[in-house]
Amino acid sequence: MIFENVWQMNALADSDPDTMRISIDTKATIKIGEYSRNGRSRSLEAIKALDHDMCFKEKLVPGGILEPVTGKSFIFFGTSYKTSDFIVDGLFLWWEERKHELCSLKQLVINVDNGPECSGRRTQFLHRLTGFADMTGLCIQIIYYPPYHSKYNSIERYWAGLEKSWNGYLLDTVDTVLKRAGNFFWKGIRTVTRLLDAPYEKGVKLCGDEKKHLEQRLERSPSLRWWDILIYPKTVNL
Repeated sequence: MIFENVWQMNALADSDPDTMRISIDTKATIKIGEYSRNGRSRSLEAIKALDHDMCFKEKLVPGGILEPVTGKSFIFFGTSYKTSDFIVDGLFLWWEERKHELCSLKQLVINVDNGPECSGRRTQFLHRLTGFADMTGLCIQIIYYPPYHSKYNSIERYWAGLEKSWNGYLLDTVDTVLKRAGNFFWKGIRTVTRLLDAPYEKGVKLCGDEKKHLEQRLERSPSLRWWDILIYPKTVNL
């Protein structure tokens, strides 16, 4: 039933000129250093790399947004933790990049998996998305994939291609990671990259009256309460 809803809502979004569908996900933390990533390069000589990474000093947390219909990709890297705030801050960055081309948009359908930072129960994630809806004036519909089926989310295929492209190189500086990602093409379109150098706190959530007020902003599907959520901006009275 969850999959049926995903396919139906995605098809409706892709056929509606006033709606855009995006796919969002994060990936495992990248340890910055001269470490082997079990990839291949086209160098005449093998690149020398360390075989363990116990003393890394820097890290980057990758987050990404893919527009499945156009193939445009937007990758944001954090230097702190993978949290709800990190994901939505990346969404805000994407909107700043794309809003001039999407000024006629009325609704945004967001495909996500049911991970701990963005699930239908994660109050901070939903709270931040209500703020995004109010700021942009867009109706936001969150469509979740079933548990353990994140591989069907469109951006997963993009991640696989990106990782294959850079695993044969040394990701030894933050700048190198940004350049490698920015030089990756998906469906013939170059990736846009941004750095989110901000601290994020784990475990932020809403309680009590704040949580009750949030639920009043959410229109949950009667049959798929945690898997299909609609958020209207305050400027829309329905």
